[in-house]
Amino acid sequence: MITKADDYPIHQLPHPVSEVGTERNFYDRYFFNGYSKKENFYFAAVLCLYPNLNIMDASFTLVKDGIQHNIRSSRVLGLERLDTKVGPIEVKVINPLEKLSVELSENDSNITAKLVFQKRFDPMQEPNMTLFNGPRKIMDTCRLTQHGNWSGEFKINEELIKIDPKDFVGTRDRSWGVRPVGSGDTQPMVPFEMPQFFWLWAPVHFDDLATHIYFVDNEKGEADNSFAKIQYADGKEQSNFISHEKNIIYHRQTRRVKSLSLKLKTSKNEQFEFEITPEINIFMCGLGYMHPDWGHGQYKGELVTQYDTYDLKEDPQDPPFLHLQALCNVKLKSPEGEISGRGVLEQLFLGPHEPSGFKDLFDKP
Repeated sequence: MITKADDYPIHQLPHPVSEVGTERNFYDRYFFNGYSKKENFYFAAVLCLYPNLNIMDASFTLVKDGIQHNIRSSRVLGLERLDTKVGPIEVKVINPLEKLSVELSENDSNITAKLVFQKRFDPMQEPNMTLFNGPRKIMDTCRLTQHGNWSGEFKINEELIKIDPKDFVGTRDRSWGVRPVGSGDTQPMVPFEMPQFFWLWAPVHFDDLATHIYFVDNEKGEADNSFAKIQYADGKEQSNFISHEKNIIYHRQTRRVKSLSLKLKTSKNEQFEFEITPEINIFMCGLGYMHPDWGHGQYKGELVTQYDTYDLKEDPQDPPFLHLQALCNVKLKSPEGEISGRGVLEQLFLGPHEPSGFKDLFDKP
């Protein structure tokens, strides 16, 4: 059961904090995204610690006018897990499971931010995720996900941008457990097996409700791990879905989603149909995911910070740019009618996936 203590980075196992243990690849992470309901203005932040590597790292990304600005920082943890500040990036728990802040102080980007995440709905505990390489367990994680509103401000050079909670929404997650972090395995499993990972993660905000859906498919297209929930403003929830269907249309000769259709059916035979249309892609390597030099848990020194930018008109489509979040417009047709919303579609496709026509590690049919 999720408790307030789980909002602090003090876990030892992929279970709530009341259970303890040790593991070299253990991590404890905050992730946040936020975006405008109307414009392609997006920001995200990650802060993660690795208690058995004695490292803490953090990243902040801002997308404005088609440019993705990335600020990354890493330091030696020093064993103090509640000092959640890495160079210019800091996360604070103001009220566990309800309100947190993210601050970006002076750095080489000339971008600063003071932001507050306030819950719209209670956090959702997702099913634990476990992945194996042969008999070796390489991932065993627990995660909560929560929808909220953002308030605060950005300062970009001399421009001040106010973040109004009526206009800016987003999603945060807290995950902890075991996953590949830091240096690569010095003795991987033999014989070599082609990696396979198919990941869709789609939190969406509507005026009076919010939805969260994700899939982890095997190479046959079967969902090995999935989750779906609708949360309503009156406190009601819908999660007893007995079937789900998805139809993905990709941009030609890419692994980029052009549109995603989802159909969820409840035990009462009620159907919920989603049409998700990506508008702009944001590269997760800006936040360290799959980054060759700033991958999560890599030792960079006592305290090191880096700034760079990506032009989002360009799309390399290869590592480290395979992993992305797309800012999306969403239509939902339900027994109550049809509504429009705003959300993200996170995508990471490695290896085969039969329904998509993927046969190799990176092929683009």
